[in-house]
Amino acid sequence: MSTESNKADSNMADSNKGLLGTLLALFDIRNVIGALLAIYGVILLLMGLFGDPEVDKTGGPNANLWAGIVLLVIGAIFIAWGLLRPVVPDAPGAGEEK
Repeated sequence: MSTESNKADSNMADSNKGLLGTLLALFDIRNVIGALLAIYGVILLLMGLFGDPEVDKTGGPNANLWAGIVLLVIGAIFIAWGLLRPVVPDAPGAGEEK
């Protein structure tokens, strides 16, 4: 009977570890920053493409268009960084000294 309870505890710990890893990856600061930069980039890109041309204010180039492109690229870099180097949760008690 104790073997079955140990297996159940092990399965529960594995599912909690998977949930923790998913939450850590989802709320990783790199993903949050990347998503915010990408959202602002899309807004500026759309304003640069479909908004009133503000050539007189910037002296030629469309500032919204270029700022949107740059923000999209930087946001994509942050998100790729978070996906390529994910946060791995430590094992319970790994940081404790004996």
